[in-house]
Amino acid sequence: MADDRPAPTTQCVPPKAALVRDDIAYILPMAVFLALTWVGGLGPRIYIASYVAKTIVVAILLFLLWRHYTKIRWTYWWLGIVMGIVGVVQWVGMENGLLRLFPNYPRVTVEPFNPTHAFSSTCQMWSFIAIRWAAASLVVPVMEELFWRDFLWRSVAAPGDFRLAEVGEWDGGKPLLFVSLLFCTVHVQWLTAIVWALMAGMLLTITRSLGACIIMHGVTNFLLGLYVLWRKDWYFW
Repeated sequence: MADDRPAPTTQCVPPKAALVRDDIAYILPMAVFLALTWVGGLGPRIYIASYVAKTIVVAILLFLLWRHYTKIRWTYWWLGIVMGIVGVVQWVGMENGLLRLFPNYPRVTVEPFNPTHAFSSTCQMWSFIAIRWAAASLVVPVMEELFWRDFLWRSVAAPGDFRLAEVGEWDGGKPLLFVSLLFCTVHVQWLTAIVWALMAGMLLTITRSLGACIIMHGVTNFLLGLYVLWRKDWYFW
């Protein structure tokens, strides 16, 4: 006897809608960071609050938007450590050398934030320093490398759709030069930053490892924080 019951149907579950477009996911953390950095320049007390805020907000954004980012390769991690050490020597050595040889060379003049003058207690001071150091060593390297040497680099290589370009794609050196020049616009030591960015870009080109660049950035920033605390040279922070 024939079964007249209708055959079961398979329901297609639509894919979960993305929170934002992939390009916005790369841009948003950097935009928030820069906006709160600008707010922090309005005064020492505002600087403290804005720095804590941007560290927390950017970390949350990176976590929420992580699935939009390219899967990070951590190959050549050891070379990232080596280049991070080279990077801090280059950063401190070059900037101090420029100041000695060319006292009037054009540089961004910003009053350095000195935490030893900004807090009423030692506990508050060291709590902020810990946040400042952790942000520079852990949050900023991930945020900046995803933006500069992943999204922007690939956008230069493939202007129509950055996802069509490979991580570290050479494309005649255009991404290396363009990203390195723009990288300096968000750093007070702009000329020194260009050279550092060129080194990071070459590391990316040779290894095709964004993870190595993140490690390089993190090591440089961690050691730079150590230098600042040792020498009390707040200009580098």
